[in-house]
Amino acid sequence: MPKKAALVTGAGGFIGHHLVSYLVNKGYFVRGADIKLPEYERSKAHDFLKMDLRNEENCRVAVQGVDEVYHLAADMGGIGYISGSHAAIALNNTLINAHMLKASRKAAVDRFLFSSSACIYPLHLQKSPDVVPLREEDAFPAQPEEGYGLEKLYMEKLCQYAHEDWGLVTRVVRFHNVYGPLGTYDGGREKAPAAICRKVAGCRDGDTIDIWGDGEQTRSFMYVDDCVEGIHRIMQSDYASPLNLGTDELVTINELVDIAANAAGKSVVRRHDLTKPQGVRGRNSDNSRLRQVLGWEPGMPLREGIVPTYRWIAGRVKDEAMAVTALASD
Repeated sequence: MPKKAALVTGAGGFIGHHLVSYLVNKGYFVRGADIKLPEYERSKAHDFLKMDLRNEENCRVAVQGVDEVYHLAADMGGIGYISGSHAAIALNNTLINAHMLKASRKAAVDRFLFSSSACIYPLHLQKSPDVVPLREEDAFPAQPEEGYGLEKLYMEKLCQYAHEDWGLVTRVVRFHNVYGPLGTYDGGREKAPAAICRKVAGCRDGDTIDIWGDGEQTRSFMYVDDCVEGIHRIMQSDYASPLNLGTDELVTINELVDIAANAAGKSVVRRHDLTKPQGVRGRNSDNSRLRQVLGWEPGMPLREGIVPTYRWIAGRVKDEAMAVTALASD
């Protein structure tokens, strides 16, 4: 029996890179496509196309001969980046999404999965740290985060229309804060767990580290292995509407700092910078529908998942420090 062939867009990024490995291990023939190669290790993709998916012709090339499209490619980053890059993010992702959806329809792929985000949820529902978990139906009436959240919500509707008008089988997954090894941890596009692990790794026991906001903003965080399994389960399901994919383990950012410090075996002093963006006040995933549809949900507790994440980032920070020392001594 021939292998299924899958295209993973955004295969040079954090989640996409892990998803490629997962699908290869499942027996797929996997093609990766991205504007960049994976930063920290070689991709396991059988075929990797280094290309700009804002270009429509590149999208047509990428989808040829595949059965399933896992569309993860996006211009995105941490709160510092997405709060200050509305025009670039909205324009870049609109081009990527529209061209990839159109190309997938013309290539008559079997299934198309779009990676959306919890950023599509209305801001007025996320004003308290003690937030009520967000249900899929809470997306409307709409008030998404500017830029990134708005274009994600629009693409969700494009997937719905492609399914209704063209018969394209589409799946939509709303990610809630993914973390783990091999993710961006510096440079401005990193998410909170990676940024905090980097700061803890770079300090001595008892040192002070800077935290954006007062640290009482709340989030839930999903380990990347759970994420890629959930993506595949949702793709294979019969459920066409958007589904949350995250954990419902709500923690404050201050608690996240303590968890990372505990993984490091250090104590740290938090210095809160109220001038920096902190995003919504509280956000958590309601997994009721995910459990109903899949009979499954992400299971890795944050205290366990942060350990390999911290160790990987700490190793990178140590290697970088040693390289700087070596250069200074030359």
